[in-house]
Amino acid sequence: MSIQAVADKIKAKVESSGFDRSVKFDTGADGVIVIDNGVLSTTDGPADCTIKLSLDNLESLISGDLNPTMAFMTGKIKVEGDMTVAMGLSKLLG
Repeated sequence: MSIQAVADKIKAKVESSGFDRSVKFDTGADGVIVIDNGVLSTTDGPADCTIKLSLDNLESLISGDLNPTMAFMTGKIKVEGDMTVAMGLSKLLG
């Protein structure tokens, strides 16, 4: 799945979530998804919190197959910036 396909998959959920912060999912060479005040983009930009992970792990996270806490504890995802934003992502992923 491409970064655009992942973005398309979560777009409706993001727009209806009421998530009012900014977060960037950075998958390295595969691209980024930036969510800023409920608006989703695949264009890189600043965010309150950056979550670095592989595209495969992002797909698993969104589908519910990857537990975010365990992924963080085992190093599958790295969080930079405001950790409270990352903790509020359950609105989008839950």
